[in-house]
Amino acid sequence: MPSSSVTEISKCIVYPEKRSTVADLRLSVSDLPMLSCHYIQKGVLLTRPPSSLPFDDLLSTLRRSLSSTLSLFPALAGRFSTSPSGHIYITCNDAGVEFVAASAKHVTVSDVLPPGTDVPLLVREFFVFERLVSYNGHHKPLSAVQVTELADGVFVGCTVNHSVTDGTSFWHFFNTFADLTSGACKIKHLPDFSRNTVFDSPVALPVPPGGPRVTFDADQPLRERVFHFSREAILKLKQRTNSKVNGIETVVNTEELLGKVSNDGMKTNGNGKITNKKNHDRTAEISSFQSLSAQLWRSVTRARNLDPSKTTTFRMAVNCRHRLEPKMDPYYFGNAIQSIPTMASAGDVLTKDLRWSAGQLHRNVVAHDDATVRSGIADWESNPRLFPLGNPDGASITMGSSPRFPMYDNDFGWGKPLAVRSGGANKFDGKISAFPGREGNGSVDLEVVLAPETMAGIENDSEFMQYVSEVSYDC
Repeated sequence: MPSSSVTEISKCIVYPEKRSTVADLRLSVSDLPMLSCHYIQKGVLLTRPPSSLPFDDLLSTLRRSLSSTLSLFPALAGRFSTSPSGHIYITCNDAGVEFVAASAKHVTVSDVLPPGTDVPLLVREFFVFERLVSYNGHHKPLSAVQVTELADGVFVGCTVNHSVTDGTSFWHFFNTFADLTSGACKIKHLPDFSRNTVFDSPVALPVPPGGPRVTFDADQPLRERVFHFSREAILKLKQRTNSKVNGIETVVNTEELLGKVSNDGMKTNGNGKITNKKNHDRTAEISSFQSLSAQLWRSVTRARNLDPSKTTTFRMAVNCRHRLEPKMDPYYFGNAIQSIPTMASAGDVLTKDLRWSAGQLHRNVVAHDDATVRSGIADWESNPRLFPLGNPDGASITMGSSPRFPMYDNDFGWGKPLAVRSGGANKFDGKISAFPGREGNGSVDLEVVLAPETMAGIENDSEFMQYVSEVSYDC
């Protein structure tokens, strides 16, 4: 890997092309806990644009389309403000976002995507606001874009304040930015900035002196890899966890995998079911993603060499928009997520079969309904607090992002991305991010961050690695 770093060429502020008419937006029960988290950093690796679009012209095009996009997403061009009562708002004041042009012409696409090894640390240089805590949105832009020219490609990295967006809203913004860059005349879905939801609360969050800080050691030695799971591998895992549910023999329909799967077990565009001769109870169906998560839980627990009595936790972030009654607008802009912890002893995770672990995850996801969401909100209101990211006991896994997010829809005009990568934000031992595989059809990429000795353990875990395959990137 080339040792020299990315060079910044220019930096400017991009403003919305139209003035905002959106009133101040009070941070919600789901937004406020994220004030101690780093800004989200996600980006796409693209092939080199056609020769008819030199890099300088591309930058001009991106700045114009970003300006247009900000007119539709004015919250991202604003800043935080705190009222005398302690409530924090997004002031949509058109203060603009940071736009950075950078060069790494010594770096190739193959350098960024080395097969069968760790994600190069250089990828973190494709983003701005490294380790910036979201509370700093009071005086820093709430979002930023860095465009880095490579020897044979381009990386577009987007950084957004985590108290402003969750993954759903982040990718809605990113998709819109790409669509407008590619010449789309009409945007399919506009963001919903309404704040008349159950997440809106009069309760203020007490801010610690000096402002919130991350709740994990950001300097801990870590390794990071992206493991690819093909549609066929996911099918095998799903068959393994659903071969017997509640004592009833079941059959997995392979057509189900043609639909999308997510970390909340939701599927779209797939008619397949787990069926049996009797009436099938759909709450008994363990999803593809829950099956994959159970295998990861099992293999990481084994690699950590925990005492059998040690309690392990697998924590999933889930979208609550569709869980509430009535349902929220699917394009609600902001955070609408909650965390579902599933706990079990290391001994149970390792000695019971994969169906058992998958079943524990599945039951908790299914149970997270309207009443559970509202109960979680009430619990936070009774004790307002920041979200405790991290792995303090050495036995936790935190799953974020989702293979349902339309990451590969970010076509800026010359083809879909080669890969999705993230920066160094919010990474600690046990942090996992799920991405869709580039080929779609139910494939999944897991970005896995672990202590070095734990990563070495799962790399030598044949039960885990039998489902992993290499990806061929067609440049």
